[in-house]
Amino acid sequence: MAQKEPGGDLRLVDVTKRFGIFTAVDELTLTVPQGTFFALLGASGCGKTTTLRMVAGLEEPTSGQVFLGEQDITRLRPYRRPVNTVFQSYALFPHLDIAENVAFGLRRRGLRNVAGQVEQMLALVQLDGYGPRRPGQLSGGQQQRVALARALINHPQVLLLDEPLGALDLKLRRQMQIELKRIQTEVGITFVHVTHDQEEAMTMADTVAVMNAGRIEQLGAPAELYDYPATAFVANFLGQSNLLAGDAAGTSAGDVPVQVHGARFTVPAERARAVRGPVHLGVRPEKLHLVGSVEAVPTGSQHLAGVVTDASYTGVSTQYLVRTDWGTELTVFAANSGGSTPVPVGTPVVAHWRAEHAFLLPREPGESDRTTGLVDEPAAVGAPT
Repeated sequence: MAQKEPGGDLRLVDVTKRFGIFTAVDELTLTVPQGTFFALLGASGCGKTTTLRMVAGLEEPTSGQVFLGEQDITRLRPYRRPVNTVFQSYALFPHLDIAENVAFGLRRRGLRNVAGQVEQMLALVQLDGYGPRRPGQLSGGQQQRVALARALINHPQVLLLDEPLGALDLKLRRQMQIELKRIQTEVGITFVHVTHDQEEAMTMADTVAVMNAGRIEQLGAPAELYDYPATAFVANFLGQSNLLAGDAAGTSAGDVPVQVHGARFTVPAERARAVRGPVHLGVRPEKLHLVGSVEAVPTGSQHLAGVVTDASYTGVSTQYLVRTDWGTELTVFAANSGGSTPVPVGTPVVAHWRAEHAFLLPREPGESDRTTGLVDEPAAVGAPT
């Protein structure tokens, strides 16, 4: 695929966007390295789509600047930016066949001999031979591929993806995640993907920025954000976490001693975002393991006693709720690998984990335990994005 000269990194510098008294994006500074797959992840109302629209030129920042390489594009009209956007709604022209939908941008620029480029784009998105069909003859996933080909044929330096898979069913969405990553790797264009779906972000992106209330809570590789979250918000937005309210006593011999509801634990100092005062002791549900007694806890592990109050079979794993002695319910994911017996509700158990699998986060004084249970909370309905 022929490409223009690279445009450099996409940079947002102190970008703010207000709608009246509401601040959608708050002094956002962000760099998206050229040629990467970058995800803006957050719930409805966090400012991710507003950020995308400012990059596209569909919204003008209240303050701050947007750069592509060394070029300031903050005030450029959308059609003058080397940027294209793929939306959730596809926005295909129903009266045009697939080939003409893909060729639309080239036709507007006055190009005529575009058949070869159209065929190349359709092959890229694995729709060879679909050119004569109409959009109504294609499935949702195929229409989304056409929308992608229509954007890529313009050779943008940045491709913006605004919840592009949101209208697809789960199986097709997962297939398209793999396809989008393959295409991005093949063409080498910077992809900026906005989503509220943590699986999408972690599956496709090289770098994920978790947004909350118009700001970046944490930015990094998916594994880094998941294994070592920076805040309680990230810990419970990117997956689920058991966050137990405790008090840290400072660093001692490379560890941080923590007291949680009268019990004492340790966390390696390199896994601690705070080492003294009020903290949350965090453990991911899949890092917890259930045994029948303290005697069965492996040497070197830490543990809590409790009672199973709920069990939910999900295929890959069974998700348990375990009520501790002080009343908090921990979430535990047990893999259904055939090597263990299901634990009935009402069974006394001991939940154990390795110290190096835990983490410490700062906690506001007086804040209690924060666990997510078996069901994720739905995003707010109708909030601006």
